[in-house]
Amino acid sequence: MDHATKKRLGDMLVEEGKITTEQLSEALKKQREQGKRLGEILISQGIVSENEIINVLEQQLKIKRIKLDMINVDKKAVMSIPANLASKHTLIPVAFMEDKILVAMWDPLNIFAIDDVKIATAYDVQVLIATKGEINRAIERYYSDQYVQKAAEELSKEKKQEAKLNQQNEMEFEDIKNAPAVKMVDHIIKSGVEVKASDIHIEPFEEDVRIRYRVDGQLQQALKIPKDTQAALVTRIKILSNLNIAEKRIPQDGRIITKVDDKEIDLRISILPTVFGEKVVIRILNRDNYTIGRQKLGMAESEKEQLDRIIKNPHGIVLVTGPTGSGKSTTLYTILNDLNKVECNIVTVEDPVEYMLPGINQVNVNAKAGLTFASGLRSILRQDPDIVMIGEIRDSETAEIAVRAAITGHLVLSTIHTNDAPSSIARLIDMGTEPYLVATSVCGIISQRLVRKICPYCKVKYEANESEKKIMGFEKEKKLILHKGKGCGYCKNTGYSGRTGVYEIMEITRKHRELIASNANSDIIKDLSVEYGMRTLNMACKELVLKGVTTVDELVKVAFLNE
Repeated sequence: MDHATKKRLGDMLVEEGKITTEQLSEALKKQREQGKRLGEILISQGIVSENEIINVLEQQLKIKRIKLDMINVDKKAVMSIPANLASKHTLIPVAFMEDKILVAMWDPLNIFAIDDVKIATAYDVQVLIATKGEINRAIERYYSDQYVQKAAEELSKEKKQEAKLNQQNEMEFEDIKNAPAVKMVDHIIKSGVEVKASDIHIEPFEEDVRIRYRVDGQLQQALKIPKDTQAALVTRIKILSNLNIAEKRIPQDGRIITKVDDKEIDLRISILPTVFGEKVVIRILNRDNYTIGRQKLGMAESEKEQLDRIIKNPHGIVLVTGPTGSGKSTTLYTILNDLNKVECNIVTVEDPVEYMLPGINQVNVNAKAGLTFASGLRSILRQDPDIVMIGEIRDSETAEIAVRAAITGHLVLSTIHTNDAPSSIARLIDMGTEPYLVATSVCGIISQRLVRKICPYCKVKYEANESEKKIMGFEKEKKLILHKGKGCGYCKNTGYSGRTGVYEIMEITRKHRELIASNANSDIIKDLSVEYGMRTLNMACKELVLKGVTTVDELVKVAFLNE
């Protein structure tokens, strides 16, 4: 590791039997050639692991190990040293304790780093040890807001100096003016991807501009930046997404394809004029999210079997239903992936194509050019398809063509906006499709929601109160033990981490067809489905609450009203 103390680390590893003296000599020789730290060389050669080095240092020097992903770092401590110093020495301050500052370091033997922190903070340093990955993630997380704020301040200063720069070359001024805006936009997007956000909201108000991220379906405030940075920020986003920078009175939509940490990220941009300026919403389409595989959808074994039976139908309509952001696209892409065989011609018409699947012909809706779901679907049916996927059935024309396609021997996959599976039948009939046509064409409906999972690191048991017992249907029980998250650094004090699907799968049987053809209402169809073994969203979610996967709050939010 550090040059001045490399012998000590090597000796400790030899003493603990982790490396031989020959391996140490060889590594020291390489260190002199490459100028790297001893620890890095030993890890890169696979002689010892990072954890083994940490364990040796912990035992020999009695330095406490800290898991940065699990704790809340004191932001005042972080602010006490600049980001470049933290990155240079791979360290991060985590808290103040009396007259000391606690600093998590990857290399606790680096006396130069300790001296630098002492000089920067004017505090004595108490060293803790953490892995390189944990420290780098913490640096990224805790300095990102600071970084955006700094870029915003720079931009703000430049706005104030604008008058003085008028005599300078215009191109030169453009370069100076845009640099902080470029940094700011890049960092806002990068931070959004890092925290696994689905959307980034940039919202102008009277005094400032608020930036929020939607993580696991919930909006979280990230930071506020000065009002005078708003115009440059929006202009930069418009330039990246090829939008009209002069037009500020009407909504605009665009797209950016960028790379974050070598991953290709597709960004959909929506700009809406508000009373305080243009609001920007950036939808992050992370392509990894659409290839999660059926085992990760969160379906029970019985539901997977039901789904298999439905999609094995040679023709008919399979509908996925639920509100915006309930994971319908992920489910559809997972089904398409399963059906994607070389002997099968699959064509989709989507608005927009969110994920490119190899071997599948995908068509983007283009309303301006007259390519709608209905016209696209008509053309697709002339392309000899076996399976057709329509992004959404949203009008009577699309519904009619989808039904005709299903009756003429095609398997049609689509989404529709309804609250549960049985009411999708009523929705199709409301669109003007004859009940007997719906009865003969639809073969299965999947209704779904996403619920937040309890954070595994701060999960605790507790005794349910009377209200919770009533919601769960356990009023007569004396005691009901449930789970919740207390909130920790890993879950950013939310008590939740990640999401899983909750499903209601309705297979259409002969009895269902009779009820649909006779225009029976949704409740009768629902009762029949439950009798035939369908788990409602409420039942499925209650099961997850009892298993300790999610909470009663999530049950109330997504499925409580469905019974």
